[in-house]
Amino acid sequence: MAKLIKQGAIVDDAWQVLQLTEGEDAATVSLPAGDVLFPLAVWQARKAEILARGTPVGVWLGVTDEPAEIAADLSKFALVAVDFPKFTDGRGYSAARLLRERHGYTGELRAIGEVLHDQLFFMQRCGFDSYVLKEGKDIERALAAFATFQNPYQGAVDQPLPHYRRRAA
Repeated sequence: MAKLIKQGAIVDDAWQVLQLTEGEDAATVSLPAGDVLFPLAVWQARKAEILARGTPVGVWLGVTDEPAEIAADLSKFALVAVDFPKFTDGRGYSAARLLRERHGYTGELRAIGEVLHDQLFFMQRCGFDSYVLKEGKDIERALAAFATFQNPYQGAVDQPLPHYRRRAA
């Protein structure tokens, strides 16, 4: 079974990510059994069918998907994932902050795609709490990324107060 980092520990990943291939339609694609992360298009096209399965529901957002598109459904999800198709694409950080701060999502928020250990500390600051590393990357080494900075100055999702306010308290 694949591994991931969740809340600072290495755990098994029971979720599978449904990817639409070229020519597949969200309304007709075969839905696999088990815990599945559905692309936003499949969720939107087949919401009632997915909920009727009676299994935990997960959805993943691509870089062009807006968090507001799932805001009304956030209570239905056991997991929301945000895809990072390239190391240099930072739109997923904004999506995470919007989900946490604007839409109030409190469930598991996972980074998927091209996730490297260099990004983990910053992803955590934006609200992610689980991470599927890019295939071939050392998950044990990646855990050290969370200790890169011990006392960040700015406020963020994981610590809303900036350093000077924490010191004054």
